[in-house]
Amino acid sequence: MTTSGPDPEDLTARARIRDAALRHFGEHGFERTTIRGIADTAGVSSGLVRHHFGSKQELREACDAYLTKMIRRLNDQVRADMTPDDVNYIALSRAALGPYQQYLARALAEGWAAPVFDGLVEMGEQWLEEVDGKRSDPPYADRKVRAALGVAMALGVQILHRHLSRNMGVDMSSPEGDHLVARAMLDIYSHPMISPDEAAAMRDALDKVRGTSPQAERVIALRRDEEHDHD
Repeated sequence: MTTSGPDPEDLTARARIRDAALRHFGEHGFERTTIRGIADTAGVSSGLVRHHFGSKQELREACDAYLTKMIRRLNDQVRADMTPDDVNYIALSRAALGPYQQYLARALAEGWAAPVFDGLVEMGEQWLEEVDGKRSDPPYADRKVRAALGVAMALGVQILHRHLSRNMGVDMSSPEGDHLVARAMLDIYSHPMISPDEAAAMRDALDKVRGTSPQAERVIALRRDEEHDHD
């Protein structure tokens, strides 16, 4: 798989300001970050920061928009070429997001970066739509809910970097860590922990507790997916 060249925007002063903001927001949090600090790191004046982005809030929104754009670009590249080759997609995504992992971890833990999370959920729904079409049994959970949970679990890997590295015995962000994570994810996704029959029994037990029949729940989930497909 080939990757396209750098975004022309990344060659501008605006991009330097944005990257400085991503660094400061990640290290200090939104409240403690100052326009002056961002300007000093970017090598520009505070006035130029305000000229390009207006307020600190608008600058944070620009950071989220940039990360969402970058992730969507990577997602499109993967979807365009799914043939196995000499690419470790875990390593590829880590390399792309490496400079911004601290920003994402802090932002998500503090409850912001909603556009990034929501964009990932949207992409997750696209993947699930294809997967659902190959299932022998219809899904009995809403597609968007499944996509959101999948995104939360995937992002949790980066947020829990230190704990995972300790238990893996290697730095998760190292080449060896990339290899271990990729192999583990393949094993998890290809070998479910419970069988379809066991899952059905657990689902029925949940529905019984809630007082909703499996048939009704399935109809609700399918209806939501159909409505989303038509949007």
